[in-house]
Amino acid sequence: MKSYTVTVNGVTYDVTVEENVGGAAPQMDMPRRQPSMPAKPAKAAAAGGAKGAKAITAGAAGKILKVDVKIGDTVKVGQNVAMLEVMKMETPIVSSDEGTVASIEIKEGDNVEAGATLITLN
Repeated sequence: MKSYTVTVNGVTYDVTVEENVGGAAPQMDMPRRQPSMPAKPAKAAAAGGAKGAKAITAGAAGKILKVDVKIGDTVKVGQNVAMLEVMKMETPIVSSDEGTVASIEIKEGDNVEAGATLITLN
C-alpha cells in the first residue's frame, strides 16, 4: 500500500492506494480539512428613492436589458417592469403586486443573481 496527499478543488485528501490484486477496490480516507469559503459580499443598495415594502426580485441569474419603469410610476399586477436576458433569451420581469415604484436597484447592463431585489414598491 502507498499513501498520498491529494488536493482537489482546494480540499486536501489523504489517500491510501492498494495495488489492485484480485479485483480489490482502492481505499480513500475522508478529507483532512475543508476549505474556508469566503462569504459573498452583499450588494449595496443603489442610490435613489427609499426602500419600498414590496420587492420585485429576479427569478433567475442574468443581465438586465431594459428597465421599463422609473421612481414614482404606478405599477399594476402583471405589468412588465424590466427585461432580463437569461441564457440568451429575453425574459420579462413582471410585477406580482400593485404599488408605486419606491426604488430601482438595477440599471441596464447589470448582471444580477437569482433572487436579487430589482425594484421595490410602496
